[in-house]
Order: sequence, then C-alpha cells, then structure tokens
Amino acid sequence: MEPGDQILAKVDFAFASDLSSQIGIQLFKDLNITEVFDRERIGLIPDHFAPNKDIKSAEQSKLMREFARAYGIVNYFEIGRMGIEHVLLPDEGLVVPGDLVIGGDSHTCTYGALCAFSTGVGSTDLAAAMISGEVWLKVPPSMRIVLTGTPGKWVEGKDIILHIIGKIGVDGALYKAMEYAGEGLASLSMAWRFTMANMAIEAGAKNGIFPFDDATRAYADARAMRVYEVVVADKDARYDEELHIDLSSLEPQVAFPHLPGNAKPISGVGNVPIDQVVVGSCTNGRIEDLRSAASVLRGRKVHDGVRMLVFPATQEIYLQAIWEGLVEDFVVAGAAFSTPTCGPCVGGHMGVLAKGERAVSTTNRNFVGRMGHPESEVYLSNPAIAAASAVLGRIGSPDELQ
Repeated sequence: MEPGDQILAKVDFAFASDLSSQIGIQLFKDLNITEVFDRERIGLIPDHFAPNKDIKSAEQSKLMREFARAYGIVNYFEIGRMGIEHVLLPDEGLVVPGDLVIGGDSHTCTYGALCAFSTGVGSTDLAAAMISGEVWLKVPPSMRIVLTGTPGKWVEGKDIILHIIGKIGVDGALYKAMEYAGEGLASLSMAWRFTMANMAIEAGAKNGIFPFDDATRAYADARAMRVYEVVVADKDARYDEELHIDLSSLEPQVAFPHLPGNAKPISGVGNVPIDQVVVGSCTNGRIEDLRSAASVLRGRKVHDGVRMLVFPATQEIYLQAIWEGLVEDFVVAGAAFSTPTCGPCVGGHMGVLAKGERAVSTTNRNFVGRMGHPESEVYLSNPAIAAASAVLGRIGSPDELQ
C-alpha cells in the first residue's frame, strides 16, 4: 500500500456515544437491518450529555439504550458503570494493540497510545461498519516525531503535545499519521501517551501512534479481553517529514484562545485572571492526572474568585481517587468532584461558561464557544498548572505557590 490508496479495512472495534449514535441508529431502522457484524465488537457509551441534562439528552440516551437491548450489544455502559469513552474502552481491555478502531468521535485517535490504528468517522460510516465490520479508509502519509531527553519538573504529556501543535500548527499534520519514536519514549507513562495520541486530531492528523514497548505490554496484558497481535513499523518505512523534540528543553505549556496551537511556555503567560478551572476529560481524566492536580492542591485552598471542577474519566478511576484520598483533597480545597462525564468539555453541562469568563482546562479544545458563551475564553494546560491556577486565581505554575 501507498499513501493515498483507498482500502476496505476490517474493523476490530467500533463504538458510538450519545452524541454520535443517533443517525446510525436511524439508518438501521430505515434499512431494516436486523443484526450487527459482531455484538462483542461494538461499544455504546452515553458520556457527552450524561447524566442527562435535559429532556432531549434523556431521549438520546433512551434511544441508545433500547438499540443496545434490541441488537444484543454486549458493551453498553449505563450510567453508574460508564465512563468517558476514550478512557473507558482501553481500560476495560476492549481495545488492544494492533487493533483497527473507528468511533463516532474525533478523539478516537486516543488508542494510538496502545499501538492501535484508531480514527474518528462520521455517523453513517460508523453505521456501515457496525453492519458490515468494514470501513473505507484512505492510507495516510506518516510524520515521524523523534523524542529525546527527559521532561523536567511539572512537564507532562499535555505539554509535549501542546508544544508540538504549537510548533507545526493545527493543520501541520493534516491527514497524516503522527508516529512517535526515540529514546525519550522511555520517560512517557501510558497516561501521557494517551494524552498525546488523544490530541493528534488537534494537529489535523488522521491518527497518532506509539510503538509497542514494555509500557504498552504491561498496560495491555493487565487488561486485554482478547489476544492481540503486535504491529511494528517497517525498517525501510518512508516518512513525509521528521520532527525532533528535546523533552528536557520544554516548560509547561498553556494554549491561549482560540486554538490549541496558540501554545506558550508558562514563563511567557503573563497575568491572566481566571474564573474557572476544569480537571478531567478524555485528555486528562486518568488517575495520574488527578494525582498531579491533587499534589499541587493538597493543603491549599481554591481562590475565592475561582470555581474548580474535577471529573474522573471512569467509575474505576473515581473509586481509586476515593481510596487514595484524592477526593478529600479536592473537596477540602474547595473544588467540586463529579461523576464521569464529557459535559463541560463540549459546553454541554456541569461547567458552562458565561459571557466574558475565562477558564483553565485540561481538555483538548479551546475554540470559540467551546465551553459556553462565544465571548468566553478557554486556556488549555496540564493538571498541575490547572491546579496551581485555581489557587492563584490566575494562570500560574506550582513553583509560585508558597
């Protein structure tokens, strides 16, 4: 195969959320489809407007629930057992290395952290895949990103990907595969890799993908629900371009409105007062992210003029946060701790911004109106920077706290 070739590929796993399943479900009805290609290779996760915020979202979830029952979909995750799809599915072992995964959400590229090819598709393509187990794809060219060095204090996976997007732009990897390599990979936890793969789409990429190594094996072997086959890059693979990143040279990054590519090092942020802080989402809602934010917040108080909201990505992470005392750390500091949901990231509910308000968020997008009013502003950061900003009342670093 060559970049640009059209292929009909076999799908290992396909999934939809409450936001992306409606059109597909209607197509099943219109075409009188009676069964799916594999009841165990499909996931349905109500996470964007759940817990349901209004009648419309309740009807959306009801439609998905009834569809799952009617077609015997094994992997339907009801409220109380659900989580944010891009964290839930790999944690449940439903997505494994070597898979080809499609989902009705642009951040499906997250699973590239597991050495899987994963990408988002439209609702009609998703419905066709749920029926046939196949999907049309155009082979993307590849961009090789070579990481060297070791990240410094307070620098996390979020900072690496924000720096990369800031360097190449939001269309710098348009329809390409962002393939990571280099000795710097050894210092990246799986949580950081998921964050970096998650935001490949923010650079315009078709997918982001990490090589299989000891970290991948440890994560997958502890969770995989089926046997997986490792895929590796060809030794003579050709790349459109190669980008070199020295991790030791990076500072924590903050992406200014209204693009993820507007990244600045924390030392260049200046004085930016804020109204709200959000920690969570499919980008930074893992237990490692909550630990990072809690370590900064512990023994301190959220600024009087700031609202802080924390969203664990799954019920399992929620429980782990309770067992480790992280929930207490957040609540004592004056933050609100929520059930898993995508709500605030898409400006859906539980954290919508009013006109003129500013938020620091560990989510993945800061487009105009992304989290509420079109005249509000969203600044993207890692969890440690977000927590420090909640205490300071302005965007700042943990190093500024006494």
